[in-house]
Amino acid sequence: MQFKNIVLTAFLGCSVLTFAQVDSTEVKKDYGRVFGGFESISQWYLNDKGRGIIQPEDPLRSNSYLFLNYQIKGWTAGVQVEAYEKNALLNYNPEFEGTNVATYFINYKTNKFDLTAGYFYEQFGSGMLLRAWEDRPLGINTALRGGRIIYRPSDNVRLTALYGQQRTGFDVSNGGIYGFDSDFQLAQLLKLDKSDLSFGLSYVGRDEAIDLSIENPNFDEITHGISGRVNYSINSFYSNFEYNYKSKDAVLNRISNTLDEDLIRDGNAVSLNLGYSKQGLGIDATLRRTENMTFLSERVPTVSGENTSLNFNDKVLNFTPALTKQHHSNLANIYVYQAQVGFDFKDPRILKVGETGGQIDIFYEFAKDTKIGGKYGTKVALNMASWYNLPGQYRLTPADYETNFFGVGTKYFSDYNLEVKKQLSENWRTGFYYINQYYNKPWVEDGSSDVRTNIVTAEAVYNFESNKSIRFEAEHLWADTDFKNWAGGTVELNLNDKYSFYVWDIINYGNDDTSKQKHYYNFGGAYRINSTRIAMNYGRQRGGLVCVGGVCRFVPESTGFTLSINTAF
Repeated sequence: MQFKNIVLTAFLGCSVLTFAQVDSTEVKKDYGRVFGGFESISQWYLNDKGRGIIQPEDPLRSNSYLFLNYQIKGWTAGVQVEAYEKNALLNYNPEFEGTNVATYFINYKTNKFDLTAGYFYEQFGSGMLLRAWEDRPLGINTALRGGRIIYRPSDNVRLTALYGQQRTGFDVSNGGIYGFDSDFQLAQLLKLDKSDLSFGLSYVGRDEAIDLSIENPNFDEITHGISGRVNYSINSFYSNFEYNYKSKDAVLNRISNTLDEDLIRDGNAVSLNLGYSKQGLGIDATLRRTENMTFLSERVPTVSGENTSLNFNDKVLNFTPALTKQHHSNLANIYVYQAQVGFDFKDPRILKVGETGGQIDIFYEFAKDTKIGGKYGTKVALNMASWYNLPGQYRLTPADYETNFFGVGTKYFSDYNLEVKKQLSENWRTGFYYINQYYNKPWVEDGSSDVRTNIVTAEAVYNFESNKSIRFEAEHLWADTDFKNWAGGTVELNLNDKYSFYVWDIINYGNDDTSKQKHYYNFGGAYRINSTRIAMNYGRQRGGLVCVGGVCRFVPESTGFTLSINTAF
């Protein structure tokens, strides 16, 4: 308790000091430099009789992060202190509790060596085998605590070796993680003038003792993962191919949160990316197939000994983003796809072990001074994405499956959208967006029915000056089931480099349940000075998925005030 009070006092004291801008140039070079930042988001949850929401027991909550780094010559040391007071924001990992030192590290770097001890972040290839990363809005911090060595014998070779245990809350998981990664640039060696060629190889091993309650286990303590990738480009063409494999292990049953000792399977993931780019035209296509590629630092990940930590993206070693368009409008983010990478047998009708599909992006700019381009040119973007369950034979009891490599199974999701952006004058810029979606809610998030939507959004921005503008947006969503139709609008005002304000509202006017035909309004503003930003807003949070890059966190419905502070020094 004494240590916690000391940390809390130091943390709050430092957080106040961060508002005073530190001029690192005043520090003599012989003594190195100190840099870091502070970030905090606080929410005050209120009762909302109109929606039947009762504020939680502790209505005032905050997540705060203070990180400090000291650098001198080739050495860098850092520490991050986190505070979740009085509790973390709603539906964050319950392991994030109180105030404590979260991560720390010391690093030494030369031209050839990069050595780290403590907590570190790392990614091998695309991340489908290993990605240790942080995303605070999603409540994700999967840093590894241990050691890492990066060796660059030449400009064309990069070798990485690591060992660690993955962070969970203010502790680490049980599994030990071994890793090795290599990158080789071959263009210079092969004297390729107009093209580029590189390849990489990776290995990740998870070493975890087998539960003694399992008699005669037919799987090993160490689960192996290997990966290979090739990148090639010539002139305006580029390509990337990656293959990942995970050795046989007991499959985790997401319903019972137990291991299915009779279902011992391996996993794999294959991805292919092709593209072409030149002035005014870009084409990018990605295909991916994953099967049983949930890779965890613990075979049975739990929170506080009972709930699965997968609900909070915790103890996940790898990263598989949803390859779909990341829309910026409110209504286009009601039905958001999450990558379906692992084994999940829900009931006799819903049996899945992965996904197959892809997306294609086409960008084209009509040149200036043409009929369609007009005086300022016109930009058009077309995106198409479709994802499916793997085709094959499935059985619930006893659990078993056999998949086909080619073909598609039950459709999970599709998103076909068109985006047109046009500048009308020196002051006016406009945008139009059309989106057609299919969302299989029973298969993706345990919903009652699949949903088909059509979404239209129009926006206009007027620039008064270089740093003063106003933005208008209107949007509408038609849906055949679920919540049915929505409408919304947004107004944003940027007065200068320091002040900005906004107000938006969406209404579920088409809901069959008239008691749920509610407004979800939100208004607020932000103040920025140098590297510090302070923002405050009040409004209603629509319950559902909050996603960043296709990785999502579920948030409950709420109403209240939010204060966020972000600064760097």
